[in-house]
Amino acid sequence: MEASARPPRIVVIGVGNAFRRDDGVGPVVVDALARHGEHSPLPPGTGLFVCDGEPVRLLTLWQGADLAVVVDAALARPPRPGRIHRIGTERVLRAAAHATAGSHGLGLRTAVELARALGRLPAHLIVYAVEAADTRAGPGMTSPVRAAVAPLVRRIAADVARHARPAAP
Repeated sequence: MEASARPPRIVVIGVGNAFRRDDGVGPVVVDALARHGEHSPLPPGTGLFVCDGEPVRLLTLWQGADLAVVVDAALARPPRPGRIHRIGTERVLRAAAHATAGSHGLGLRTAVELARALGRLPAHLIVYAVEAADTRAGPGMTSPVRAAVAPLVRRIAADVARHARPAAP
């Protein structure tokens, strides 16, 4: 009998600061995924992490990953708080060359550019950007962003499961 291949290394990284209201959506989603996993476990090889968005930390967390899912708050004009944007690898790379959608200045854009230059991008990268209403100092998210958490957890769990599913022979 052949030894089975290692499961894909999948990371979900919640970027944000829980003390900047809607900016805390990334960590809240990671926490909700951990609770979701108690009832419906995520595939083996899935890691859940929280990060402040600093580029080197992001590179370290997604290094060697088959799939990296990054969740971050986004500032948009005009804003539609709670709206979720799913951005795949190619679009992330194109966007990194121009601007960032996150609320952390150059963090994600810089991380993607640096990872590309160093050959350290994950095989697949998905960014979920949740439009924020308020990123001022203070705890707690606004209602529209809080309402986006449960649907986003389901979408990420589905992405992770789909990616972890072995390819048909």
